[in-house]
Amino acid sequence: MAKYLIKGSYNPEGARGLIKEGGSARRDMVKKLIEGLGGKLETFYYAYGDVDVYAIVDVPQATDGLAMGLAVNASGAVNLTTTPLITPEEIDAAAKKSVAYRAPGA
Repeated sequence: MAKYLIKGSYNPEGARGLIKEGGSARRDMVKKLIEGLGGKLETFYYAYGDVDVYAIVDVPQATDGLAMGLAVNASGAVNLTTTPLITPEEIDAAAKKSVAYRAPGA
């Protein structure tokens, strides 16, 4: 499974919907969305500032995360960003790969 950090920011219309439906109802809807993709909602928090929602989710494939982002952003009520999360072991494996790279001007 691929793990992602989801950040969501409500626009005024989305904030009105959140007030109307409540925080736990929206969390439950997100959980249902993720489970519908074959994934799992690991954690979900509201915050204030430039980001309103933080969630960590597991989905089977990268295309599942992309589909979720497209659907949510298309609603116009929420601006969603999706960041892949990388394990320390994946960093270890990447660090062992040989990459042919030359810095500019070198």
